[in-house]
Amino acid sequence: MNRIYLDHAATSPVHPDVVAAMKPYYETFFGNPSSIHHFGREARRGLDESREYIAKTIGAAFDEIIFTSGGTEADNLAIRGYAEANMSKGTHLITTKIEHHGVLHAFHYLERQGFSVTYLDVDDTGKVTVEQVEKALTDETILVSIMYGNNEVGTVQPIASIGRLLSSHQAVFHTDAVQAIGTKSINVNELGVDFLAAAGHKINGPNGIGFLYARKGRAFAPLLFGGEQEKKRRAGTENVPGVIGMAKALYIAEKERIGRNESYRHFRQIMLSTFDSGQINYIVNGCEKARLDHIFNVSFPGINVESLLMNLDLEGVAVSSGSACTAGSIDPSHVLTAMFNDESRSHSAVRFSFGYGNTEEQVRKAAEVTVAVVKRLMNID
Repeated sequence: MNRIYLDHAATSPVHPDVVAAMKPYYETFFGNPSSIHHFGREARRGLDESREYIAKTIGAAFDEIIFTSGGTEADNLAIRGYAEANMSKGTHLITTKIEHHGVLHAFHYLERQGFSVTYLDVDDTGKVTVEQVEKALTDETILVSIMYGNNEVGTVQPIASIGRLLSSHQAVFHTDAVQAIGTKSINVNELGVDFLAAAGHKINGPNGIGFLYARKGRAFAPLLFGGEQEKKRRAGTENVPGVIGMAKALYIAEKERIGRNESYRHFRQIMLSTFDSGQINYIVNGCEKARLDHIFNVSFPGINVESLLMNLDLEGVAVSSGSACTAGSIDPSHVLTAMFNDESRSHSAVRFSFGYGNTEEQVRKAAEVTVAVVKRLMNID
């Protein structure tokens, strides 16, 4: 069976050029970058060159990039680190109801520490407005966190507009850009963000590596204590091969970004046309105009999503529900639940996400298999 992987928003295959770039840092340049001998200096050179490239790509300064173990740590470092270090300025925080759990659970933790949090509603396309943020702001607000693009439905938020709003307020602005990095052109100064989180494994880089952009002058408390790595902001020996791989993956993603996005939009149309010609009932979730091209979330009313996912996997098509799987059962998506009241729409939603290695033939086959499975589960001849 030739299996088809359409779950790139969960994680992505490592690009062969990334593997090649990382290999010397396992075998030859394996030194600790904090060491002063030759082996350490060569590791430090690779680390610095990668930091310089990542910073330049997003419009940041060299020392505004902090390497982490992934997007979740980067989010926590910004949210918890800033809130805990700046309680004297206020204890009110703002986020949305559709954030990744790496963000939401950080805010839940801060609530237990005495902070108050406003969780903004979204409309039925998954968007918040600048007016909502403005209305929620108080003199006590010290941090606003709104994701760039949603990991389940792909909706892109008006980050630059919110950044302009917050430029005249004391609150700093954090965005989780894990799904957007490498798929959108990002400049932290144009966006007006103070913190931005990203991860390597979403862009065909390795697992276990990410970075936080932290604007100069934004004081925050570290989460880890130990050595003085990352200018005392993130203790622990840097994952040099991971950093090298993430920088290489970002380079490839940026070079191919326009062409990839064109392909993803084409893949989306193939799936829509196949669903239409197959005469199955479906609803596309998310925003049509402001979205990430690689994420395509669809509800199939009347279908149990767990049965659908299992049947698709048996047919060799790997997709996800975009929601949490706990103890063998799939919980309703908190994102779709926030977007609309129709519970059946959340319970029947599937996320197709495209990426490196996917072909038109694969997408067409996956769409045809989806039609056949939906009809079988609905008992349609």
